[in-house]
Amino acid sequence: QASKKLVNSVEGCADEALAGLVACNPNLQLLQGHRVALRSDLDSLKGRVALLSGGGSGHEPAHAGFIGKGMLTGVIAGAVFASPAVGSILAAIRAVAQAGVAGTLLIVKNYTGDRLNFGIAREQARAEGITVEMVIIGDDSAFTVLKKAGRRGLCGTVLIHKVAGAMAEAGMGLEEITKRVNTVAQAMGTVGVSLSSCSVPGSKPTFELAADEVELGLGIHGEAGVQRVKMAPVDQIVTLMLDHMTNASNASHVPVKTGSSVVLVVNNLGGLSFLELGIIADATVRTLEGRGVKVARALVGTFMSALEMAGVSLTLLLVDEPLLKLIDAETTAAAWPNVAKVSVTGRKRSREAPKEPQEAPGAAAAGGVASQRMVLVLERICTTLLGLEEHLNALDRAAGDGDCGTTHSRAARAIQGWLKESPPPASPAQVLSRLSVLLLEKMGGSSGALYGLFLTAAAQPLKAKTDLPAWSAAMDAALCLAPGTHWGAGQELQAWKKPGADLFQVLTKAVKSAEAAAEATKNMEAGAGRASYISSARLDQPDPGAVAAAAILRAILEVLQSQGA
Repeated sequence: QASKKLVNSVEGCADEALAGLVACNPNLQLLQGHRVALRSDLDSLKGRVALLSGGGSGHEPAHAGFIGKGMLTGVIAGAVFASPAVGSILAAIRAVAQAGVAGTLLIVKNYTGDRLNFGIAREQARAEGITVEMVIIGDDSAFTVLKKAGRRGLCGTVLIHKVAGAMAEAGMGLEEITKRVNTVAQAMGTVGVSLSSCSVPGSKPTFELAADEVELGLGIHGEAGVQRVKMAPVDQIVTLMLDHMTNASNASHVPVKTGSSVVLVVNNLGGLSFLELGIIADATVRTLEGRGVKVARALVGTFMSALEMAGVSLTLLLVDEPLLKLIDAETTAAAWPNVAKVSVTGRKRSREAPKEPQEAPGAAAAGGVASQRMVLVLERICTTLLGLEEHLNALDRAAGDGDCGTTHSRAARAIQGWLKESPPPASPAQVLSRLSVLLLEKMGGSSGALYGLFLTAAAQPLKAKTDLPAWSAAMDAALCLAPGTHWGAGQELQAWKKPGADLFQVLTKAVKSAEAAAEATKNMEAGAGRASYISSARLDQPDPGAVAAAAILRAILEVLQSQGA
């Protein structure tokens, strides 16, 4: 079965995708009768070199996203993963020639169809007296033994667009640009890795990967790569990629070594989340700098994709200062990122956090029976929440995003870490205040905010007294700021305000009330949070947050009973 795609028709998808880009970018125009996009200010290029590139569609934003002042003059697009037609390439060459340009350079990725069709168009244009040159870009570092067809053209081609575009904008001649581009192209390499294949509209995926496999060294048309490896943490995957593309025994390696200065491109192959892309970028910069390589510039984003392929490619270009100036030159191309014109390596990446305000003398004093009991209570709460992680996640999947257990476990681990650092303060108000800050910082989500509010409010009445009425008042204050399903438990704790109230009897009733309230949430309709957006806002399962709150109260009760407090 063909994969789902948001298209009007398989036949028209390439034309409509290019039309959409042009419709939203006043700096571009379509060439009538052809799948060609050109700068709308062609007449301003008189006397300068024009740059044309292109290839199959499905690699967006390449190549049309890189049309603009300081980059490409125009692009010829084929159908999805298919070389553009000779007639359209020739029409683009004629269009820029008629604008009075001082020659045209065709920048072509090293694929047989592209080489043939651009090459034929070049010869036909030359027969008409038009000055045209062509450079073939092959930056693939996947193959350790060179194939007869040579290295494939991958994301490094975008850097060639930038270098050539900056030279053309500066008024350099066709011969000089062609010579420089050929030299630069020899000093870069690209390798990709993917978690999935991709599928051309109307077709099935081009290859299958097992759930625990990734593909190394694949192309940008859904071709399988050179090696399948087991899933591993990003640091290991990035190390594998960099080792492969810089290994001197690899015939297509890029000669990066200690002391080298590089431009790094972390390129989303289409379907990778930006969260994953950031993790990969971090790992790549760390690994390169750990090897003594200077990362002069880093581009992170989607530059040359393979439809919806969930993968990434890394490109390394060896640079010196003159080449960096070309990379840094201004461009109006929509898909070129706003790259800082300073080195990535050597920059201070963190700022010292503000110091916490000093506490009142004696407020943080630790130790004593109360402090030891507080540790036991907190430790039991933590083990309870960690044990409930999957159960709470399962409940949350029914009506939310399935992370309630994970969020509570994150809180539990943060508390455990805090307890390891030092004993908690003897003052209950200080303990609750510290816990509030900790959970607001570490727990995350709306749960962290609610617990933070709850604990901040609860701490206030305990500053003056810590008897049972004060604890009841603490619950009242907390519920005023963060009301919820544990309201009934708070009402039970009102009994602590009466003279001679029994700690365990009242707390047992409060726990049972909280547990009953949690169970009753399955018949409620969600009025807020993600659950309120599902087709039926009725939960049908107990609310995981209410279940967690009841479990916390139960843990407190059990510890206090065991201690005879």
